[in-house]
Amino acid sequence: MTVLFTPEELVQYLYNETSPEKTAAIEAALQEDWTLREKLEVLKASRKTLNALVESPRHEAVLNVLNYARQTATESVQH
Repeated sequence: MTVLFTPEELVQYLYNETSPEKTAAIEAALQEDWTLREKLEVLKASRKTLNALVESPRHEAVLNVLNYARQTATESVQH
């Protein structure tokens, strides 16, 4: 009997967020199903790529914050 796991379940497994029972079921299925192993490897590679991304705000957002701060500072000095 083939047990199908959703991509969401595999992501939960990857992040150690599955119950012990679900973890055992996925690990047993990984031993038997090479396509499931391939899917998990793709998810692992995606996680590695996402973890390597540098998050930074858009340049426009930074300029908006700086302009707001400058405007607020000017207003507080005038009052």
